[in-house]
Amino acid sequence: MKGALIDENGNLSCRFVVPVIRGEKQEDAMARLIASAKEATQGVGPDDSIVAIGCGVPGGINTFTGVCDFASNLGWKDLPIAKILSDAFSLPCKIDNDANAAMLGEIKFGQNKQYKNAILLTLGTGIGGGIYVNDHLYVGNEGKGAEIGHMVIAANGHLCACGRHGCFETYASASALTRDTKEAIDAHPESLMAKEAGQGVKIDAALPFECAKKGDPVAQQVIDHYIEFLGVGCLNLIDIFRPEAIILSGGVSKQGENLRLPLVHYLEKMGYGFGVDKAPKVDIKISRLGADIGIYGAAALGFSLVK
Repeated sequence: MKGALIDENGNLSCRFVVPVIRGEKQEDAMARLIASAKEATQGVGPDDSIVAIGCGVPGGINTFTGVCDFASNLGWKDLPIAKILSDAFSLPCKIDNDANAAMLGEIKFGQNKQYKNAILLTLGTGIGGGIYVNDHLYVGNEGKGAEIGHMVIAANGHLCACGRHGCFETYASASALTRDTKEAIDAHPESLMAKEAGQGVKIDAALPFECAKKGDPVAQQVIDHYIEFLGVGCLNLIDIFRPEAIILSGGVSKQGENLRLPLVHYLEKMGYGFGVDKAPKVDIKISRLGADIGIYGAAALGFSLVK
């Protein structure tokens, strides 16, 4: 959990980071978050008055009630985050799904202000999604739309934390890529990935990309497998929404062109979805907001309260 103060020009200050403790009671997690935020901002003077709070949360968020109904990867349920934060700081607070918020942050503060129709994917522990249609964020019933990570792309596939099988995030998240990397290392002890892991290199979503650059064919197979599933999910979204752009963020997006170019090649090979050579091309972009995209997204939510 992380946050900062931010002004309308996107300048960040008073940063703070709060570790997530798995299995911790959700109320205790919120108490630690509030304490860290208050400590980080205690020196803020009247010339830098805080006017609102925005908060992006992974999971099913009822944006109308300000309640996190369910966050599968955190184990949170029926948590009234907006009220808790508003009461703690005596400020208005707006919450939304973190990927929805990130989409707003990308449009308000990022490089992609020119798009009227765009989709943002956060490739992290899971996959979050934000959908921007005709200059408006798509929210859906109760504000719970755009759960892109939980569209099924492989019937009876890997079990997801949501309880279903074959969800997009079980094949194309950073967690999925890490799992596939571990399985490849176990199956191919002769690979460079296995050798580097044996020397203490961390097994994560970055390892196959680093080893593929050094010519490891097993690492390249892992990446190709990952790109195919990421591409399948993107093609589904393209066919449904016909966006002008898909913007990639989250941990895996740190691979930059090593991620973007193979995905572009896959989408080109598949003709950008239904319609083959008649389907409009989609720009594939890497967010320049980097690891701070969640903070910018939360800020965009906060600023929406004071306009």
